[in-house]
Amino acid sequence: MGLNEKPLSTLHEKASFDLGDFEVPIGREESWRFTPLSRLKGLHNGKAEPVGHVRLDVEAAPEVVVETVGRDDARVGKAFTPTDRVSAQAWNSFEKATVITVPREAVTSRPTVLTLTGEGDGAAYGHIVVKVEPMAEAVVVLDHKGSAVYADNIEFVVGDGANLKVVSLQDWDDDAVHVSHHHAQLAKDATFRSFVVTLGGDLVRLSPSVAYTAPGGDADMSGVYFVDAGQHLEHRLLVDHSQPNCKSNVDYRGALQGQDAHAVWIGDVIIRVEAEGTDTYELNRNLILTDGARADSVPNLEILTGEVAGAGHASASGRLDDEHIFYLQARGIPYDEARRLVIRGFLGQLIEKIQIEEIRDRVLSAVEAELAR
Repeated sequence: MGLNEKPLSTLHEKASFDLGDFEVPIGREESWRFTPLSRLKGLHNGKAEPVGHVRLDVEAAPEVVVETVGRDDARVGKAFTPTDRVSAQAWNSFEKATVITVPREAVTSRPTVLTLTGEGDGAAYGHIVVKVEPMAEAVVVLDHKGSAVYADNIEFVVGDGANLKVVSLQDWDDDAVHVSHHHAQLAKDATFRSFVVTLGGDLVRLSPSVAYTAPGGDADMSGVYFVDAGQHLEHRLLVDHSQPNCKSNVDYRGALQGQDAHAVWIGDVIIRVEAEGTDTYELNRNLILTDGARADSVPNLEILTGEVAGAGHASASGRLDDEHIFYLQARGIPYDEARRLVIRGFLGQLIEKIQIEEIRDRVLSAVEAELAR
């Protein structure tokens, strides 16, 4: 399969399953200019030896069907097309895919947890499909840990009137490299809620995207990240509104501390000519806690119709508010504790949206551990 006949937008011009359609990036391209290519360990140029292993363990809800399938399965690659070279490399390199199916009208009794554990040196590639059939409801957790050089694609296919909630945790070891594309395809009146937590890894580049195939789709994408010295954590989002009367909301927040801590957030929203009645908003906020940390935040909104219900975007990066700290200190709270309270409140507003208590408590504990440093 070659180039997509319909360009995605002026922001995303190319989509193809063919690796040869993507030139090896050199770092000057708009989509790669923030990413330190030398730290990708060959994922971007084909030099990564595919001898690594990332073990996938699935704890499925009883209502869910789990299958391991070959590349020729019709459900694999149906909902998305790679839009960068690493995604195309992952598509051409995986051997088996995991397909999670939630049957029609089923309401899962507990979350389905996919644990991906990196084991050893060398690169690994993966592919996952989560298919939620019409009127079904499910919660899926993706838990990444261990040491790996890993690239993968994940498809979320949400049927008519279905509801899917996804929590993705990037809690890798300090030396891990992870480049991933998450794509959600929403049918008529489908609901998609995603929450991304990125804490671990040397370099993590996650690209969540959403597309609509019929009116009435509703996507909410939230994320929290905490960047330490030397880490590069990058989130590149795309919401492609191509159907009328759909909604999307994006809210990502990060905290950075330490020398050369680097966060990158790119938020692209496209409202096509036919997408009348779209209601969308995207927000990114970064809290820079120490000198030497850097946050790049670029919201982009491309509107091709004048008939929208609402469209907006905002971005802000800055240091702790001295007035907030002073307010707490004036009430007898020591400076260090006042600082922690402000940071907890900044990130906690989003973390509280995680409806799985065990995951929410784990994320809060991880943030506490970061602050204790």
